Amino acid sequence: MPDFRLIPSIEQLRQRPTVRALEARFGADATVTALRAAAMAVRGAIAAGDAALSTEPAVIARMEADADSRLHDVFQPSLVPVINASGVIIHTNLGRAPLSPAAIERVAAIAHGYSSLEYDLGRGERGRRDVHAEALLCRLTGAEAAVVVNNNAAATMIVLAALAAGREVIVSRGELVEIGGGFRVPDVMAQSGAVLREVGTTNKTRAADYGAAINERTALILRVHPSNFRIEGFTERPNLTDLVTLGKKFNIPVAEDLGSGYLGKESDRSQTAVRPHSDPLAAVEPSVEETVAAGVDLCCFSGDKLLGGPQAGIIVGKGAPVDRIRKHPLMRALRVDKMTYAALEATLAEYAAGRASMTVPVQQMLAMPAANVRARAEIIAAAIARLASWSAELVDGVSAIGGGSAPGVELATWLIAIAKDGLTPDALEARLRQLTPPVIARIERDRLLLDLRTVLPDQDAALLRLIQAM
Repeated sequence: MPDFRLIPSIEQLRQRPTVRALEARFGADATVTALRAAAMAVRGAIAAGDAALSTEPAVIARMEADADSRLHDVFQPSLVPVINASGVIIHTNLGRAPLSPAAIERVAAIAHGYSSLEYDLGRGERGRRDVHAEALLCRLTGAEAAVVVNNNAAATMIVLAALAAGREVIVSRGELVEIGGGFRVPDVMAQSGAVLREVGTTNKTRAADYGAAINERTALILRVHPSNFRIEGFTERPNLTDLVTLGKKFNIPVAEDLGSGYLGKESDRSQTAVRPHSDPLAAVEPSVEETVAAGVDLCCFSGDKLLGGPQAGIIVGKGAPVDRIRKHPLMRALRVDKMTYAALEATLAEYAAGRASMTVPVQQMLAMPAANVRARAEIIAAAIARLASWSAELVDGVSAIGGGSAPGVELATWLIAIAKDGLTPDALEARLRQLTPPVIARIERDRLLLDLRTVLPDQDAALLRLIQAM
């Protein structure tokens, strides 16, 4: 006969030090709910004849442990820090760009209290949030005006909605791209209310194709930079200045979606900038400054890709079209918050000061020579190799830029190939993901690899400690 009298009341349990500690951490309501669920589970176990629950102390210990586990499961945040040892610099699944120390400090300062988000300190009255970061963006890109929304898909949509709703937008067939998550340029265009007018072919589009498509319903010429793919071989694409000339001839604005937001070499903007290593993107990515200088009316790009800042869609260009975007009703739905502005302004300030390559993590990783990666990898590999049942060796390889940026560009690196007796590479990779913090590695040719290019230097010791404790 099951003895349910062994189960104490919830109020009795709440007087115990262990449960009081749970209440102090998780709150009374959540703790009582967890205790009730634990009581139900214990009751079922006793009814099923669980011999381990034959005494009251055993029942209490089981209930407290059960409640503790339930509360941790409920309150465990789903968003947690990870160590990115995959070698993918702008890893979309891992939050893209890690912020610079300056950006983190600025976010903390702004988030701590109140701020001048929509308050004009000079006039002592309500101001506008869309002016934040504008001065720095204009200084860095040469644009007349700038505005920020919550991501680059939103930037593209509001550009189309503000300038071309109900009218035609000319786009080359070779630029009707799909970005991450299955979102496609034609779909974004449809949501904006603009009408797509395709010209040219997948591999060849000429300026004359755009010109032939212009009619009384044409509102905009849109050029989309292929930031996440490459078309090679028998190809042709008009340069941006040709499209700007065509737009001026017919009084049609020209916009370019650059996607990744490459600001170009710091040395181009600062006489005092120190860039110790060559820029791997200079030959493949047009800079925002070059695009603005070509005469486009608008240019949009991401804040959290090559720029290395927070998620944002940045729109720069001439004053009149940017002002139309500011006043569009969608602006309220797509605007960013104070933390985004804080992180973005701090990141842009690093570029303006000529030190982004040394302080912005994405730029640091892009500029890091393979020899530097190897020096760090040698230390960790040697320590792992000394562990019982472990092996580690250095192999050469490549890091990826990721985030749909600069496809085909690979950075030479050195990888640590690790193995543990009794575990397949897949099983070891899964074990690494269960650590706190999780370690994200990659498997190639049936080897588990760690790429320290994407491990922040101050995480090296933590990475080694995690592996040593496995």
